[in-house]
This record gives sequence, structure tokens and C-alpha cells, in this order.
Amino acid sequence: MNIRRGEEKDLAGIHRLLRQVLMVHHEGRPDLFKSNAEKYTNDELLVMLQDDAKPIFVAADDSGGILGYAFCVFQQHENDNILTDIKTLYIDDLCVDEVCRGRHIGRQLYEYVLETARKAGCYNVTLNVWKCNPGAEEFYRKCGLTPQKTGMEKIL
Repeated sequence: MNIRRGEEKDLAGIHRLLRQVLMVHHEGRPDLFKSNAEKYTNDELLVMLQDDAKPIFVAADDSGGILGYAFCVFQQHENDNILTDIKTLYIDDLCVDEVCRGRHIGRQLYEYVLETARKAGCYNVTLNVWKCNPGAEEFYRKCGLTPQKTGMEKIL
């Protein structure tokens, strides 16, 4: 397995995994997440793949098949009135193909993201987890992440 920046040749594999994530969210919160939708168009993904501020990393097998991905965003609040000027690498989305889970691909992707953040001089790595996805929450806890804040809602 090779972890690297995503490329145009990875689009089909990325879309396949994005659909898996969408279905987890749709099944957990059908009031919020559509089924059978595309999160990004090919054109949007192509732009994102070239954006160094929003790197997309993929875990690829020896034949180039996409086993997992991590969509990331560098964030920094320079000259903010209340927030310190730290650099953060935010994991917007991390997915491992459901047929490959249990092979430590997610852990290796996460460790790759951590190393990227360290090399970039980041203070921390952050992410959000939907409460309807307890498997993801447990995975991140096992990776050593702890809650930073809690999002709450009241459905009217």
C-alpha cells in the first residue's frame, strides 16, 4: 500500500468512497443527508486535488486501487481578536473502503496526516464526527483524539 497525494486517476475510487460515507450519514440522519447524491463533481475534485491548502491523500494498493482517503484543510486564524495564531490541519473526511476495514489502513492514513501536519508546523489536528457514526468515533478515540467541542441541535 502507498499513501500519497490524490491524482486525477483516483477520481473514480474517491467518488466510490464518498458514496460510502454519504450512505453512513444518510442511514444515520436521513433528515439531513440525501441518498444517491454526489458530494463533489469531477471538476470540483480536480480543483481540490491541486490545492495545497486542502490536500487530499489516498491509500492505494499496488495496482492503483483506492483503499481509503483523507480530505484535509490547513486552517489558521491570523490576527483574530480572540483566537491564538496557531496552524491546524483539519481532517474534513477520512474513509476506508468498507471491504478493507480492519487492515489498519485508516490508522496509516491518520498517521500520514499527523506527519504532514508536523512537517507543516501545525499545532494540532482536528476533525468532526457525527454522533450517528459511533464506529468512526471509536476509531478516532483509539487513535488518541479527544473531544474538543460538542455541536448540539434541537429539531423543531
